[in-house]
Amino acid sequence: MKFTKMHGIGNDYVYVNCFEEEVKEPAKLAPVISDRHFGVGSDGLILILPSKVADCRMRIFNADGSEAQMCGNGIRCVARYVYDHKITRKNPLTVETLAGTKTIELFTEDGRVSKARVNMGKPGLMRSEIPMLGKETQVIDEVLMLDKEISFRVTCVSMGNPHCVIFVDNINKVDIQKYGPEIERHPVFPERTNVHFVQVHSPKEATMKTWERGSGITMACGTGASAVCVAGVLNKKTERKVLVHLPGGDLELEWAEDGNVYMTGPATEVFTGEWPISK
Repeated sequence: MKFTKMHGIGNDYVYVNCFEEEVKEPAKLAPVISDRHFGVGSDGLILILPSKVADCRMRIFNADGSEAQMCGNGIRCVARYVYDHKITRKNPLTVETLAGTKTIELFTEDGRVSKARVNMGKPGLMRSEIPMLGKETQVIDEVLMLDKEISFRVTCVSMGNPHCVIFVDNINKVDIQKYGPEIERHPVFPERTNVHFVQVHSPKEATMKTWERGSGITMACGTGASAVCVAGVLNKKTERKVLVHLPGGDLELEWAEDGNVYMTGPATEVFTGEWPISK
């Protein structure tokens, strides 16, 4: 099976062109191929498939084999792949996801895609949309108890997948390895959640670190950065346009007046290879 390794500011996935290849059990393949010691090494597996409603369709499987609805960094790489490999030469182009069909504007250099601007859609702000248990309200700066002594103030947003945003004074003092999985699997989140710790530097700039549902600590999370943009506005900490620094690089976010969140960032192809498939 041929594959391509790509990343969006360090959020790396193994991509398979299912216009040409067939992956029968992606949930079983994802943990094996994602293993950084015995596999290719990645945050997960993304399949690029034909679509009846868009230029292509993407399916995202986390490193633990669970399927995600949407991946902001991944969709930029999918857009680059289908354009550079001439599956479509449309610009903008559309990608079908479990979180709906997304439109991507491409920026090219010498005929190849260098970065992309994705319409991430409108954020879901009500508990049932995230989803999160409790009375049907928005979740803005709400106390989340981990035990009798530890709590965090959280703002929760859906960008087609669930996000829990926590603003902190010093991001380097947060034990993400400890608290990330505890919050991800907190009983209040029936589908688990992505967790983001954010330090705001100014109304136009912030730094975030992520514990990603099903993958752990990652270099970047595009849907998470989109959620951070929304949460910053809701908490009156940032403007509607903000530059977000992630461990793998920077993303430009805008929660536009039309209600949609727009994310701009690079997409990089690393290498191609072949994965042995047992007969």
